[in-house]
Amino acid sequence: MVIKVFLASSSGSTAIKKKQQDVVGFLEALKVDYTQLDIACNEENRMWMRQNVPEEKKPANGIPLPPQIFNENGYCGDYETFFDAKEDNMVYAFLGLPPPPGSKEAEQADEAHVVENGTHAEETNAEENPDDSIEVPVEERNGDAHGDEEQAADEEEEGEGGEEEEEEVAEGETADDEATEGETAGDEAPAKEDQAVEETDEAQAEEEEEQEEEDLQSEEEEELRQLEEQDEQGSEEEEEAEVQEEEETE
Repeated sequence: MVIKVFLASSSGSTAIKKKQQDVVGFLEALKVDYTQLDIACNEENRMWMRQNVPEEKKPANGIPLPPQIFNENGYCGDYETFFDAKEDNMVYAFLGLPPPPGSKEAEQADEAHVVENGTHAEETNAEENPDDSIEVPVEERNGDAHGDEEQAADEEEEGEGGEEEEEEVAEGETADDEATEGETAGDEAPAKEDQAVEETDEAQAEEEEEQEEEDLQSEEEEELRQLEEQDEQGSEEEEEAEVQEEEETE
């Protein structure tokens, strides 16, 4: 594929000359093979360029201005589209060329391919064409027979070890039960002591209440006795006064 760049070597426009130099200089920096076709000195080049630029890409007057870029007979674009591709690191895609390995455009193309297809091209190729030179382990070549033998041996070892572990677990559980019983007994003893203390306190409280009731009863009895003695004394004095009055009357 040949990249064709149509230029006007004798153009009087400074802007057109600058654009042409920009395109040519960038292609040379990328080491892209291209061919310059002068439309100022060659009428055939000028007519071919005008005929092969798509109508939608032509300006309002219908006359496309250089530089115009083609890949063989396929139209790539003018300076504006070339500039946009350069800014986006997509010049090779603009020219219709594969990007060289290691370039930014190649990395972007790989990422886009991964995002689009979900797998990298190299991984896909590896899956489609597996390497037969990779040695398959003996266990995989022999099927499950070897795996069954190893599994049986492991089960026997687990069985022997399992019995020992069960005995150790049983002994451990017995020791734990004894320790738990000891702790329970130790917990019950303080509980009984606390209960005995509570009962003693209640008995003392009852005795104190009974003593208080007896003391109150004794005080009431003493007051009644004193009142009775006072009444008896008052009655005796009244009787003596009456007797004395009778004697005096006689």
